[in-house]
Amino acid sequence: METTIELTVDGERRSLTVDTRTTLLDALRERLGNTSPKKGCDHGQCGSCTVLLDGRRHLTCLALALSYDGAEITTAAGLARDGLHPVQQAFLDHDGYQCGYCTPGQVCSAVGMLDEAAGGVPSHVTDDLAVPTTLEDLDDGEIRERMSGNLCRCGAYPGILAAVREVAGA
Repeated sequence: METTIELTVDGERRSLTVDTRTTLLDALRERLGNTSPKKGCDHGQCGSCTVLLDGRRHLTCLALALSYDGAEITTAAGLARDGLHPVQQAFLDHDGYQCGYCTPGQVCSAVGMLDEAAGGVPSHVTDDLAVPTTLEDLDDGEIRERMSGNLCRCGAYPGILAAVREVAGA
């Protein structure tokens, strides 16, 4: 069975017809030609498919496209519409990439987690839940925990950590 949905992807409103079983990742890559989110594990375990969905980081390989009719999606490519996003620039400055396969998902996750931290959202390692989290509170342990859903097979973690730390102002 097919259905027509509308998505705003990287600022552009798009209409597409998809099988009701189509994942959001497949809709983006195969139907809309947006190859920024990557297909890694296809099981929600690696984070390569991470995008910002209505402003929050989200795995697209586990999401059915029809469930997000009307959603606004920002990919790593969309973050660079007006030049590199500060997180993207920090990844370049700190060698937070190697092969680059996981980089779009890492970048989207970093942008999302920095927004979460700025909004006071705690993580599993936040010391004091009574005190709202700020960007200044992001020590290395906090950043690692918040980024733990994104894997890098090349081991660029020191560069990723330094990049996120720089953007956080830590």
